[in-house]
Amino acid sequence: MVFDPFDKSIGLPVPKASADVVCVSHGHHDHSNVAAVLGTARREEPVVIDGPGEYEVAGISVFGFRSFHDKKQGAERGVNTIYVVHIDGVKVGHLGDLGHVLTDKQVEEVDGIDVLLVPVGGFYTIDPAEAIKVAAVIGPQILVPMHYKTSEHNKKIFGSLATLDDFLKEAGAEDAVKTDKLTVTVASLPDEMEIVVIGK
Repeated sequence: MVFDPFDKSIGLPVPKASADVVCVSHGHHDHSNVAAVLGTARREEPVVIDGPGEYEVAGISVFGFRSFHDKKQGAERGVNTIYVVHIDGVKVGHLGDLGHVLTDKQVEEVDGIDVLLVPVGGFYTIDPAEAIKVAAVIGPQILVPMHYKTSEHNKKIFGSLATLDDFLKEAGAEDAVKTDKLTVTVASLPDEMEIVVIGK
């Protein structure tokens, strides 16, 4: 499964990827480059999910919930879909470009997430402090920050984003685990929330 495949405009090389399912949180070009994702031995092209609803693909259950890309009910940047995926007994949540703290109803919809991927860069999404608030109400065992500025990003587009260090400092987690690959099973989930940084 691939979430929000990006294009070369963001400044990072587009990785080679194949998947049975591609989930797109919103239609902006830096999150919807589905053409870059190849199919697998099971299917020639991946199934693309691009909005709220309930889906079942290759034994994977996917639930999409409506949210917004800004704090004004979508008036500035449109809608965003939060995805919750059930796979091998683990619930993974991907917040896409969430632009606001969650409502009580949305918190209920995403209840029980084990691994949460949360944007932390601000400007286009929630910022580090808001990301921590969102994580606190969801209560995942593993929190993976995403959508933050790096030295490789296109500065014209992403220059105003907070960095990973900004988020880790806000979270008091400067010593967070950093890894190139995260493997999660039900048995390996920690008892208390851990922040894990994937990649650079």
